Amino acid sequence: MKRTLVIGDIHGGLRALTQVLERANVTPDDRLVFLGDLVDGWSESAQVVVYVMELALQQECIFIKGNHDEWCEDWLRTGQADSRWLLHGGMETVQSYDGYDVEKKKKHLAFIAGMNYYEIDLENRLFIHAGFTSMHGPHAEFHASNFSWDRTLWEMALTMDKQLTKESPYYPKRLKLFSEIFIGHTPTQYYNCEVPMNGANVWNIDTGAAFKGRLSVMDIHSKEFWQSERLTDLYPGEKGRNK
Repeated sequence: MKRTLVIGDIHGGLRALTQVLERANVTPDDRLVFLGDLVDGWSESAQVVVYVMELALQQECIFIKGNHDEWCEDWLRTGQADSRWLLHGGMETVQSYDGYDVEKKKKHLAFIAGMNYYEIDLENRLFIHAGFTSMHGPHAEFHASNFSWDRTLWEMALTMDKQLTKESPYYPKRLKLFSEIFIGHTPTQYYNCEVPMNGANVWNIDTGAAFKGRLSVMDIHSKEFWQSERLTDLYPGEKGRNK
């Protein structure tokens, strides 16, 4: 059966991405879903974008836009760097674009601008970077920024009574909308965990590649997952977002 693999937040860690795809034995037959935050942190953000653009020519890839991708998109479009962005990995992204001419930057801008905020597959699984707050689903979300910033969906899923079923009137309406939800954005290290986490029907694949963690890839059907080495080991001498 064709695999669908979800990939957590990369944050400029190209070495981690190539390593974990190799460990997962990825082939052109696999469908890859990138959950956002391709950039910001380690020194190869521009190179990550180049790599995944080329990868998308070889196999089916779905790219979800994260908050860091939005920041990078704004910079590529306007040339103006948000001061908060620079402090949270943006400076490394700007430096990674040294030597890239205007035309190459325009191609990267078009690629990032073309990312979707969420994807719903044929089995009613939702793939989104952060979350949503509307009980009617992402399509009814009043604040689109929630797609790339919201943490309440994940926090709610973590605190759910494990005895609750979807038939219960107490089961959150947001979670009833989808068979499963796959997210990134909130590093599992916040909960002293180094592997993908599950709460209710929500799976968090962000295992802290921006910081001292690893990049993770998960098969959405079997829930088997693969991880890179720690990013601090793959990029010795760099800090990433460990500042």
